[in-house]
Amino acid sequence: MLHLAAAPHPPGDYVGGAAVLAGYGADLLVGDPTRWHPVAGFGRAATALEDAVYAPTRARGAAFATVLVGASALAVELLARAAPRGVTLAAVTWAALGGRSLRHEAERLAACLERGELEAARAGLRALCGRDAAELGKRELCRAIVESVAENTNDAVVGALLWGALGGVAAYRSANTLDAIVGHRDERYEQFGYAAAKLDDAMSWPAARISVALTALTAPLVGGSTRAVAEIAHRDGAEHPSPNAGRVEAAFAGALGVSLGGPLAYAGAVEHRP
Repeated sequence: MLHLAAAPHPPGDYVGGAAVLAGYGADLLVGDPTRWHPVAGFGRAATALEDAVYAPTRARGAAFATVLVGASALAVELLARAAPRGVTLAAVTWAALGGRSLRHEAERLAACLERGELEAARAGLRALCGRDAAELGKRELCRAIVESVAENTNDAVVGALLWGALGGVAAYRSANTLDAIVGHRDERYEQFGYAAAKLDDAMSWPAARISVALTALTAPLVGGSTRAVAEIAHRDGAEHPSPNAGRVEAAFAGALGVSLGGPLAYAGAVEHRP
């Protein structure tokens, strides 16, 4: 998608690299688009289509995921052909990234906890994750924030940059968003959300390993050990139900010298994670 076939030395690599850097710079400077966010719009479209086509089968869920991810990738490709490709890729990468917003929300919640404002922290946790927060104490809120920052760093920063560089950021972010909507292990989505969850796992797999490596390299900045991160990510990462989030959460735990995991609840359903 990034190469111009007629050129003997394709300039697409340079266009793509510059566009990804431009999108990353836009996220660092201004954060997510405040209005008409494409990811939010995609989520609304996915929810509407789900209401129309839902059936508790893997086949229906696979068709649902294929149509939405394919339509997203096709829309971006058509836009790139109608407008300058570099501008399109930069804009899509910017929309797919969420690093500045993630950092802002985590720091805001940390400030609430430092002031002892547990109710504000519980309410604000919804901006990071969907777990039940009503009964969480300070320790559990801290754990939820660190786990969410770890997972979202992989999804909304490292993964978005990786797939932006490969020219597939629209498909990646669409799969990631679908997993958040239907990729749940409950009665409604166990079958229907299976394809979306597996697609997201596959597309996030390389980013998670890169995230672990980056966490290991930067661990000394927070007083951690590069070797400890590598060992703990390898030892504990596979214990998580997600093949990707578990690796990154274990790496963050190793870098910070904290324990993560344990009991948590989504929509009243309690999970006990190692």
